Amino acid sequence: MRLDKFLKVSRLIKRRTLAKEVADQGRITINGQQAKASSNVKIGDELVVRFGQRLVTVKVENLQENTRKEDAAGMYSVLKDERINQE
Repeated sequence: MRLDKFLKVSRLIKRRTLAKEVADQGRITINGQQAKASSNVKIGDELVVRFGQRLVTVKVENLQENTRKEDAAGMYSVLKDERINQE
């Protein structure tokens, strides 16, 4: 599944266009490699997403083409959620 679609379906990022912009800005890595919006995501991959002053590390648990809001959080598990201090 494409990275931008996964981020939208899992509701990590609200809109697919926003997910594409974030990926194109270089703020997402998959297993340590910088990712583009078109990068493939597989079960077991580790994603690191930078949201402003936060770094969120998640592990892909499930891939679904579409999902209900209540089930979206089951597509990933949060490994780390840390703040970045920029000086």
